[in-house]
Amino acid sequence: MEQPRIRLGSDNVWLELTRTCEDSWQVTADWSSCLTADFTADLSAAEAADFAARMLSYLRAPSGGRFSAAVTPGRNNPLTLNAEPVGDGFAFFVRLTPNGDDDVCHLRMEIDPIATWELREMFDALHSALVV
Repeated sequence: MEQPRIRLGSDNVWLELTRTCEDSWQVTADWSSCLTADFTADLSAAEAADFAARMLSYLRAPSGGRFSAAVTPGRNNPLTLNAEPVGDGFAFFVRLTPNGDDDVCHLRMEIDPIATWELREMFDALHSALVV
């Protein structure tokens, strides 16, 4: 059975969050093969499902404004997405922190705009896979 996952971005710049086992996820990112990140994050299915649900609530809201969502609210948050509206979609500014919320070890990258309907489909698929 395929593990729940989501991949945002294009061939050149992308971010992927994949469950590897019950409470372990792999966070992988690549920016034109110049900057990369690949690390394990301890997340429960409930935390990942809550993140997907929050993203869906922002994407379903007609406000069209910018928003931000972190996978977890605490110090050990491995991933934060900041969304900026662009046309009929959102561009993402990604912050990865493999060792918690410190300012020493992190990667920031930008993902080009993705259509809102496509984002809703991706986050809905992730959420559905986690709340079965």
